[in-house]
Amino acid sequence: MKETVAKLENLIKVGFDYISKSSEQELSKKLNDKTWSKKENIGHLIDSGINNLQRFTEIQFEDKPYKIRKYNQDALVKANDYQNSDHNEFVQLWVSLNNRIKTLMIQQSETNLNFEIELDQGKISDLRFLMNDYVDHLEHHLKQIME
Repeated sequence: MKETVAKLENLIKVGFDYISKSSEQELSKKLNDKTWSKKENIGHLIDSGINNLQRFTEIQFEDKPYKIRKYNQDALVKANDYQNSDHNEFVQLWVSLNNRIKTLMIQQSETNLNFEIELDQGKISDLRFLMNDYVDHLEHHLKQIME
């Protein structure tokens, strides 16, 4: 997990630097009604962080395999109205969530990292996969935001 934690740490820094230096206009710009603005993309990362922090925590004490519950990404972005939110406020939330996730990742033993999770259609994986996938997902969206 050391590489994953280091990657997450770097993504937090790079993402915070980029978002902090970006204008409200740049972050709010939408190419069309069907795509997210950069602000909404950051909001999606907040929602992802919230859901994954809950998953990473609950797997410690829930029955195994831990069943992954999906969440409605578009509905959450809309319900949280990230498009009209103060980006300075929610970038702090994003950083705080990811620092908490980083701390949780550091604390995991090899036994915990092997805890089984059930993905879609009964596919079984482990907490290690879920944590790595979270960081890869974060990297993917940060690249989109910084384009």
